[in-house]
Amino acid sequence: MRISGKVLLLLPGENGSRGMMQDWADWALDTAKSRGATYADVRVMDIRHRDLSTKNGQVGNLSESQSLGLGIRALAGGSWGFAATDRLTREGISACAAEAVSIARASALAKLHDVSMVPEQAYVDTWQNPFVKDPFRVPMEKQLDLLLAADAEMRKVKGVTLAETSMAFRRIDQLFASTIGSRIHQTRVQSGAGIVATTFAGTEIQKRSYPNSFGGQHMLAGYELVESLDLVENAQRVGEEAVALHSAIQCPEGTKTIILDSSQLGLQIHESIGHPVELDRVLGMEANFAGMSFLTLEKLNTLKYGSDIVNVVADARLAHGSGLGTFGYDDEGVPAQCTDIIKDGMFRGYLSNRETAASVGLNRSGGTMRTEGWNRLPIIRMTNISIHPGEWKYDDLIADTDDAIYMETNRSWSIDDRRYHFQFSTEIGWEIKGGKKGRMIKHPSYSGITTEFWNSCDAICSREHWTLWGTPNCGKGQPMQTMGTGHGASPARFKNVRVGVAFAK
Repeated sequence: MRISGKVLLLLPGENGSRGMMQDWADWALDTAKSRGATYADVRVMDIRHRDLSTKNGQVGNLSESQSLGLGIRALAGGSWGFAATDRLTREGISACAAEAVSIARASALAKLHDVSMVPEQAYVDTWQNPFVKDPFRVPMEKQLDLLLAADAEMRKVKGVTLAETSMAFRRIDQLFASTIGSRIHQTRVQSGAGIVATTFAGTEIQKRSYPNSFGGQHMLAGYELVESLDLVENAQRVGEEAVALHSAIQCPEGTKTIILDSSQLGLQIHESIGHPVELDRVLGMEANFAGMSFLTLEKLNTLKYGSDIVNVVADARLAHGSGLGTFGYDDEGVPAQCTDIIKDGMFRGYLSNRETAASVGLNRSGGTMRTEGWNRLPIIRMTNISIHPGEWKYDDLIADTDDAIYMETNRSWSIDDRRYHFQFSTEIGWEIKGGKKGRMIKHPSYSGITTEFWNSCDAICSREHWTLWGTPNCGKGQPMQTMGTGHGASPARFKNVRVGVAFAK
């Protein structure tokens, strides 16, 4: 069967049962060991995608696809080699494993030192994220009808030029196996959806997104997530706000107090905390797409990253929430864990794997190795990088604020290649005067220096206002890998922030 030119394959498991996956992994590991690998690990991945979108009442995208293959890392001669294949015969898999060992031996000719890894024990386990409704068992027609209904509601608003909606679903069925004896089977089901209204008036373009920009909200969850978002019920408001922005006051330029909504704070965490704590960037092993990092090793446990109320963790455990950075084990077979990144304002931890942990003297990997697919090498990636909630009720925080701008839903961002100087703009802002939320503000923007900004944080809202947002499109590596990350945040207040520069006239 074909949909929009893409092949609709069988359900995960139908063309690769767990037993077959185990056989494939064993063939790969046996060959790697017989060719002299001192260590090897393999990932067999069966990945199913479904994507739907509409644009002004018309179907924009309607596709479903599946990818099945195997990737193997081999350590030989003190260096890494990697190879991948979708030729899942004994001959194809053996040839792939042999190639990985050959690449490792070739790499060893130019090595500066032998690869060293912190120890990790073997695990035999099965893990699956909880969900209620399998999105792949919900008819595509029903999903499309929901998107078209939300699209129509936005277009009912006079002045809306472009209405767009989207849904995306992923099912990843994976077996990890290694020469130390790990055999870990994981299944992750991911769902997401969002809507956007865009308005053109003269030379100005305004837009409003719900529940977040850049694709909406995404989590490890089933179709119940989409149903909980109430896309149709929010569509008219989204359109009305997009139109109203044309008549809103311009964001003032100067130094002011700002309050960031939880989704914008999530992106702020992603760019100015998540990327700079990736240890491969710190050590100069990775610089693509997001540069390196200002967080050099001497800053660990000495840098005052933020104010005393700022506490940030990297947490891949299900107990933290069903985020896009949630799993049972990473792609080195290391169990999910929680790592303090910022504790009471002090910089306390990096995102690490088994190799980088050994390089800086850690006893154990932070469990952050992840790969986009079977044909990509695992690299250090963010898990769920989240700020702990504070004590403030949202209404009390607004009432306590005399003069500020509330900024909501990211529109654009820019940050330097050390993750130190940044500028963000949001889709909409609101004037706060005398403890009350007032006039709408267009073109809100703010800029700053990472550590100065986080040290200016003086209030964070409580758990009831905390949301674990999903960022499905974080790019890293060469060739690029697109990975989902999670960021939990509550609205928070920051003092003495430069605003209005991005759209200054």
